[in-house]
Amino acid sequence: MKYLLLHVVILLFSGFTNTPEFVKEYHDLLRQEDEQQYIQKYDYINDINVQAYVVSLQMKQAKYKTMPWSKLKVFNTNKNQLEELILKNPNNVHLRYVRLVIQENTPSILGYTSSIKEDKQFLKKVLQKKDSVSYLHTYIINNTSL
Repeated sequence: MKYLLLHVVILLFSGFTNTPEFVKEYHDLLRQEDEQQYIQKYDYINDINVQAYVVSLQMKQAKYKTMPWSKLKVFNTNKNQLEELILKNPNNVHLRYVRLVIQENTPSILGYTSSIKEDKQFLKKVLQKKDSVSYLHTYIINNTSL
């Protein structure tokens, strides 16, 4: 019941938050071409929050490769980059959110599930407070198993 009430409050106030454009654009992507344009647009921005989304889309590009080893190479290269970003910035909400989304949607054969529990715990704490990233609450609720 507590979480249901929290979700309702978040949804009611989500229209009053100031969501950054790079977050809105990321969640509106529908096609591979749109994803590639997003990567090109934001790839050279050094903001760690922006890089979280760029790297996640670079990982997703593996889906469009034909050969299995090409898929694996693209996925693993960018997975390692995401993991390195998280090691350097363990309390970054965007990085943790993106990693959870990826891990929950990646085929289990890739074995990329080791941080699901940790990221869920981290994001549950984020959902319980109102702060500068509260605009992410709705996305977290809608795009993860939380």
